[in-house]
Amino acid sequence: MTRSDILALMNTVLAKRGRAPVSAETQTTRDANFRSLDFSEVALRIETSLGRELAFDAASMRRIETVKDVLDFFEDATKAA
Repeated sequence: MTRSDILALMNTVLAKRGRAPVSAETQTTRDANFRSLDFSEVALRIETSLGRELAFDAASMRRIETVKDVLDFFEDATKAA
């Protein structure tokens, strides 16, 4: 799954909740109005698309502060075997 695919999923989830799309990777998740429930929904959509569960640990999730961090996180998670 590409970075642009992940961003498109993020924006789909935000639009579903009546929120504005992400305007820049440098935005904080707070400024982008991207919440933990949104993160979970994106993760589930990615898992459905890939046909497998994503493997990641909670510690790496705590470091997420920006949209770039979210994209990096999911990019890494989708590459893991």
